[in-house]
Amino acid sequence: MTIEDRQLELLINDIYDTYGYDFSGYSRASFKRRVDRLYNLDGFTNFSAFLIKVRTDEVYFKRMVEEITVNVTEMFRDPAFYNVLRTEIIPTLATKPFIRCWHAGCSTGEEVYSVAILLQEANLLHKSLLYATDLNPLVLNAAKKGVFNLRMMKQYSENYMAAGGKEDFSKYYSANHGFAKFNEELSQKMVFSQHNLVSDRSFNEFDLILCRNVLIYFDKDLQDRAITLFDESLSLLGYLALGTKETVKFSPVQRNYEQLRKEKIWKKIR
Repeated sequence: MTIEDRQLELLINDIYDTYGYDFSGYSRASFKRRVDRLYNLDGFTNFSAFLIKVRTDEVYFKRMVEEITVNVTEMFRDPAFYNVLRTEIIPTLATKPFIRCWHAGCSTGEEVYSVAILLQEANLLHKSLLYATDLNPLVLNAAKKGVFNLRMMKQYSENYMAAGGKEDFSKYYSANHGFAKFNEELSQKMVFSQHNLVSDRSFNEFDLILCRNVLIYFDKDLQDRAITLFDESLSLLGYLALGTKETVKFSPVQRNYEQLRKEKIWKKIR
């Protein structure tokens, strides 16, 4: 059973009025697909009952946020992208007295740990700070722990090698009871915080901002708002990295940027 468009609008308004979460800028098709999935997964047959559950049960609402904002992520995903970070971006950041990175929409944190490893291998982690934010507090708690399923390590290790890694990947974590816990020297350079790209403002100036495969879920207005927020948060000659289907082109700030080759990385030039 699928939810009608007018019911979806009612849900979005109710969530905003009750919790202050604004989903109005999310791509309607993507939002509807995920709400429909949750509605059917949890056995609802009556939309009013679903709406009351979301409005009155905070635990259930958190589950809904988790379902709607979940992003598929893995360490060193798109190795070619990380290779460009390793060989071209990070060496230019090395000249700075201090390096600030922002991972917006960090999900469960695989990307943050990937970049921390690159910085450590360039001997720059000691003078770096990685801010990792997400709308969803549950995934942030998972990211903070730095614990991932051990069976993923083979894939992550292959990605790491394809991204130019030279070390034995297992040196970065300890294995225990089917899980891999990443070293604390990586996580102690990370700050995890809840942040809503729709309604929250800039909170620092950054040298590198990564927001990969988040904007595809937003409509054009919200994409423009998020990119403008990144522009306000990025230092001159800093870098903005987006997902493979995302772009700075056609945004209000596109004239401030030049693209690096074919990778979805832009340098702020004015």
